[in-house]
Amino acid sequence: MLTSERLWTDGASPPRGPAETTLSDGLLLTHVTLVWREGQREDWLKFGKPVAERIVSRSERIESYAADQVFALVRWASNDYGTVRSTLDIVRAVRVGEPCTRIVQVDPGGELLLSVHGWPKVTQVFRLIDAIEAAGIDPCEVAPDHWRHVHNRMAGREVPRDYSPARHRAWLQRKALLS
Repeated sequence: MLTSERLWTDGASPPRGPAETTLSDGLLLTHVTLVWREGQREDWLKFGKPVAERIVSRSERIESYAADQVFALVRWASNDYGTVRSTLDIVRAVRVGEPCTRIVQVDPGGELLLSVHGWPKVTQVFRLIDAIEAAGIDPCEVAPDHWRHVHNRMAGREVPRDYSPARHRAWLQRKALLS
């Protein structure tokens, strides 16, 4: 696996063709474009461990993720009248040939595990992420099924179950059996 070194040092944009977005071992890289214009448009990652980063300008950077990595993308925008967009998407980077969902600012897309719109729902997910971190669990390592559960419960206006260390241990054991 790569470290967080910059892959693109020549000033060129990241590769976009399927053959050009793979690492030497054939894994597909998922590129996430983050833009920061103070008070107008602010995109950031709530969690995630990129394998590469490229700074495009003072207000834009591109972070890349290897297959199966999970990250949370937060997008916020406002105009003269207040907030016009606040979203949080939790995405799993996909493998070559695996079906994926097109997601704004995520190239080529990914498996959308959770998607909420509106600041009240975004802050509710922030609290859930904070509780997971307080339990000593890295949100990147949480079972994808839990994020789907949270998405479905929030869509149905229900309270999602907590993600306990016992559930996390069960997920890690199941994942070890599958690999």
